Amino acid sequence: MNRAGRIISVNPPYAIPGGEIIIVCEGFETSGENFGCFFDGKSARLVGVSANRVLAIVPEEFDTTEVEIYLESGGDRSESFSITVGKKLADDLHIVANPAVDPGNDSIILTRSGSRGQQLPVTLFRLERDGFLSEMAVEVLNPTSVAFDGAGELFVTARADGEVIKVNDDAEIVHYASDLGIATGIAFDRNGAMFVGDRSGTIYRVSDSGVAESFAILEPSVSAYHLAFGTDEKLYVAAPGLSSFDGIYRIDREGFDEIFYRGLGRPQGVAFDRDGNLYVAACLQGRHGIVKIYDEGERAEIFLVGMNVVGLCFTRMGEIVVATNEAVYSLPVGVYGVLLD
Repeated sequence: MNRAGRIISVNPPYAIPGGEIIIVCEGFETSGENFGCFFDGKSARLVGVSANRVLAIVPEEFDTTEVEIYLESGGDRSESFSITVGKKLADDLHIVANPAVDPGNDSIILTRSGSRGQQLPVTLFRLERDGFLSEMAVEVLNPTSVAFDGAGELFVTARADGEVIKVNDDAEIVHYASDLGIATGIAFDRNGAMFVGDRSGTIYRVSDSGVAESFAILEPSVSAYHLAFGTDEKLYVAAPGLSSFDGIYRIDREGFDEIFYRGLGRPQGVAFDRDGNLYVAACLQGRHGIVKIYDEGERAEIFLVGMNVVGLCFTRMGEIVVATNEAVYSLPVGVYGVLLD
């Protein structure tokens, strides 16, 4: 009899290093000291273990995104089970919201935001498809959210100054809109209208001339508003608070809001796929990572596990880009973003 038993399932199938994977198994002998869980030969830290269930932390740094998991006990080894683990693209960052994919060349815009009022020497970066990370020659104080409009122009919210800045050719800034409170989230609807979230409690609609008007009033957030438009053309807002049962707001074209889904811990970056499913950087039932919400907010599940996840975006190649406080990872998941048609 194989003392390592058999792996039945692994949940979820996607992770970044540091995430907690649940392995359902049978016949795993743990009575002695000579047992463990391995990811491509690397020993994983075990959080919990029994004959039928293993909670394991994904180790760091793999040569490939397809990683084989197996159990060992008493010299025996189980058959392997494959999951997808994110490849680190860049680190030494300070990201506080979603990264953004440039629709012109598929590069990724990243931030080093800093604490409020802290002017760092470099705060915006462009990560090219070949992995080269370049510094943008612009000074933006506390860049928070980044987004491209329908014309491919880059806009950034600067929360300390309460403004939106347009970045031209990675080298010039234009002050586009001001007096936006603690400006955090930013999103564009299908008609090209800009919406900006002041975490103090207001969602603004900003005109082409940079004039802002109040669009919706919400409960204040302790950190930031995160905005995304769904396939239904309604605005969805994550507003993390101090509760472990926070909700996602859905706001219609007239500015009336409702709770779309409730039950998340510290929801942050939000993004939609082409099928209308919502993905949120959050905690669900004690598990941290990316949560997928579907069936009109009736169901939710952990899609990807990882710690300190603050944002995400989808590429044209079916990858998900996952941002933590300090690093960014890429995984092939076969999911495409709603605005990348």
